[in-house]
Order: sequence, then structure tokens, then C-alpha cells
Amino acid sequence: MRRPLHPRLVLAAAVLLPGAGQVLNRMPTRALIMVFFMLLLGFLTLQLAAPERSFVGRHAGGIFVYAIAVLDAYTVARYRWECFRQRSQAKGV
Repeated sequence: MRRPLHPRLVLAAAVLLPGAGQVLNRMPTRALIMVFFMLLLGFLTLQLAAPERSFVGRHAGGIFVYAIAVLDAYTVARYRWECFRQRSQAKGV
């Protein structure tokens, strides 16, 4: 098994570019799904929100999915990192 990327690197990529964290975790289908729903819910809330709402209020659906995508990418990366670390420690014993 090859060494996974450090979770902080995945977190930084996920924050900077939507779906990048999932791609770095070797889950491109999940990245496409997240980006699709991010755009869909962002557009939906843009259409349904009142015009006097703030930018965040008008795009709340997309921002919500974006936050979930960041947390998902970091959680998966952290899980893989810890599994790799424990396996390498067990082999070294």
C-alpha cells in the first residue's frame, strides 16, 4: 500500500478548489457529485432567495455543500493517514 497524502495538504486543496480534496483522495466521482450539487443548490438558492439578501444568503445552498465537501475530504484523508500510520507501526514491531 502506498503512502497517502498528508491530511493538511488535502484540506488546503479542498479549501482552495472545490472537489480537489476528493480528487487527491483518489475519489473523482465523489468530487464531481459534490461540485454538481454545489452548483445546483447554489443556483437554486439564488433563484429562491430575496434579492436584498447578502451574497452568502443568496448562495447558501452551494456554500453548505462546499463546507461538507471540505470536511469530507479531510475526514477521508485523516482516516487513511491514521490507518497507514498504524499499519506501518505494526510492521515495525
